[in-house]
This record gives sequence, C-alpha cells and structure tokens, in this order.
Amino acid sequence: MAKKPLILVSNDDGITAPGIHTLVKVMRKIGDVVIVAPDGPQSGMGHAITIGDTLRLDKSLIFPDLESYECSGTPADCVKIAKHHVLRDRKPDIVVSGINHGSNSSISVLYSGTMSAAIEAAIEGLPAIGFSLCDYGHDIDFSHTEKYVEMITRQALEFGIPHGVALNVNFPKKSDKPIAGIRVCRQARAKWEEEFDERQDPMGRSYFWLTGKFVNFDKGADTDEAALAQNYVSVVPCQFDMTASHAIVQLNNEWNLNPEVKPTEGSKTIESGHEEG
Repeated sequence: MAKKPLILVSNDDGITAPGIHTLVKVMRKIGDVVIVAPDGPQSGMGHAITIGDTLRLDKSLIFPDLESYECSGTPADCVKIAKHHVLRDRKPDIVVSGINHGSNSSISVLYSGTMSAAIEAAIEGLPAIGFSLCDYGHDIDFSHTEKYVEMITRQALEFGIPHGVALNVNFPKKSDKPIAGIRVCRQARAKWEEEFDERQDPMGRSYFWLTGKFVNFDKGADTDEAALAQNYVSVVPCQFDMTASHAIVQLNNEWNLNPEVKPTEGSKTIESGHEEG
C-alpha cells in the first residue's frame, strides 16, 4: 500500500475561516494533513515575520481529529514553526495555503498573507500552492473550487513544482456559468490606486481609512486577470528571487558606479546638483 503524502495546511484568514475548512476537506482525500494556521486574521501581512515579540503555538480544537495548531504569528511564521518545530523530521510533500477569502491575482500577490505562506515554503525547498477565491462576499460559496483544488494538488504531487517556485492559484467567483478551465498565466501589470479617507473619531481626532480602486494596465490575453475575466482558474508560477535581471545590463553599462571608470558616451553624471555631459 502506497504511503500517503504528508500535507501541511495554512492560511492567512485564520484557523476558523471557511476557506481553510474547504481546503482541509479536499486535502484529507489526498493525504495525511497537519494544520498550522494563524489564531486570527492576518490578511495583507505580506511576508512579515515575528522577531520582536513572543510567538505562541497552541493545539487547536477547531479540527479535533487532526494534528492542528493555532499560531499567534503571521502566515510565514506558521510555515517556519511548522517545519522546524511541529514537523521536525517529517518533511511535508506539499504545503497548501488558503483558500483565501478574496483575490490574490496580479499585484495583490505582494501583499498576500496566503501567498507568503506558500512562498515561505518554497524558500524552505518545499512544493507549495496558494489558493484564493475572487469573492469578498460575507457568506461565499467555495464548493465550485473543490475539484480544481484537488486536481491541481494531485498533479503537483505527481509531476512536481520547479524548485523555488510556488503556484498562485485564483478562482473566479461562483456564478451560473461553469468554470471554463485552467490557464497557466503571467501576473498582470496592474495596481491599486489608493486614497486615504480622513475621518474623525468621537473625540475629534483624525484617523484614516485606506480605500481605492484596482486598475489593470495590462491588456495581454495571457495574464491572470484576463483568465479570471473569462471565468478560468488562473495559475501563476511565482518565485522569491526578485532580481530584475534585465536591469543588471543597464546598470553595468550606463551607470558610473566606479569612479575610475568613465561613463559611456551620451550618459550623464550628477555632481553637486548639476548635470554634465
């Protein structure tokens, strides 16, 4: 009898969130599940880790029949403490995070706690997937994601994920239309144009509430935003090496970073606020 894969589950919405219950439900069909998740919401924490405060880890009663823990830290903390303390010598075959309550497509991946758990796993050399549903409603339905979560996870276990890569998987909101399929995409070039709404508390002191709108500048048909708009599941391979390799050539060839090297013709140097050349 084949040994079941060991699956580590985490998220950023907290261990009581509906999305992680759906994810755990699917993962139990695939392998042996260990859960280490935040004890409360940690959305938008990006890749923050706890270094100046205590980190607490308690056994959870949310999943009484599974090995599960609630952590006071961030999603990245959860993966770190799971690998080095909870699992110790047990290496998970895959780490899955989510299912997030809301989109993590395009630029949102940089702020995402869901994806930070997956990226942290990739840093640790573990295959990882972050799952998110593009729905911010109060009582959202995750049921249409289940077969795709299972399919993608099983294929990741069978065929592998490239080393140092985590998959960012986003699902379209449930509608009358069935999901059209799965597309492997690139991250769309888009951003949030933020505004700060200034308000006053009952004591007359100002405070601010972050608002804004999402703007997609990318008209490419091969992006995650394009796939989701056409009711496809988007899969974006992400890496933690953020080196802009194309910029190395420009910096080496056009900048004058070494005083003994003369700048190339046509370049400018700036000294004491004056441009020359």
